[in-house]
Amino acid sequence: MKIFTDERSTGYSSPGHPERPERISSSLARLRSQTELPITWAEPLPADEAAIRRAHSARQVARLNEAADFDADTAYHPGIAEHARRSVGAALGALKSAQAGEMAFSLMRPPGHHATREQSMGFCYLNNIAIAALEARATGVKKVAVYDFDVHHGNGTEDILMDRPGTAFFSIHQFPCYPGTGAGDVGDNCFNYPVAPGTPPGQYRQILAKALEDLKEFKPDLVAVSAGFDAYARDPLAQETLEAEDYHWLGQSIRKLGIPTFSLLEGGYSEDLPELILAYLKGLEGL
Repeated sequence: MKIFTDERSTGYSSPGHPERPERISSSLARLRSQTELPITWAEPLPADEAAIRRAHSARQVARLNEAADFDADTAYHPGIAEHARRSVGAALGALKSAQAGEMAFSLMRPPGHHATREQSMGFCYLNNIAIAALEARATGVKKVAVYDFDVHHGNGTEDILMDRPGTAFFSIHQFPCYPGTGAGDVGDNCFNYPVAPGTPPGQYRQILAKALEDLKEFKPDLVAVSAGFDAYARDPLAQETLEAEDYHWLGQSIRKLGIPTFSLLEGGYSEDLPELILAYLKGLEGL
């Protein structure tokens, strides 16, 4: 397993905000201390501006340097443009590793899947997964599928990828829940699997598996995963029921696709996030 990370991603915070630096620092400590999963550590690649501009408007990119909050959930921080670009760079590194046949994971913040083409929102500034998916297409990958199991709908990824040739988006998320989108499919290539609050884990697994079956029918050459761990039973921002063993099962299920895959950290706000990430990565590696 190759993990892309940069401890500078812990260098911004807002008091009491759930998207806090400890999400990375505690996960790094757990992964460095464990001995079951072999890990190769890597730094983000430089963020390619052309890759960013495939997904975002010039106005959106310029806005990152304006010292004003983006919305009630998404604060401006000094240097946030650089933090966001490093997160993009880790996604691009994970993509290249997947193209080379390695399983890869980006352990970075800020997350990305709520950032639309024109707006930073929902703790997200640039849409890492959409940027990486479009970079894959631009570098010769014929069909890219994005599988998003964050408990919140990936509205930004949907906004950017809708009806883009050679891409498909599959989002499994609690509904109703922030951001209020994802009740049904949109466009020709964006497929949504809304899950009611409090859905039992067995039923939730069935929905996750159905989305994977539909993804297989798309016959992608590459799978990009928005890995959010906030459908966990004790996550403070949603009302779902999954446990660590469910994330392990999900990692195993994605591995069984037999398709080059990389994963990027999105949400997950409980103190147990490090254990959830480790369970998922072990599943991806067949452990």
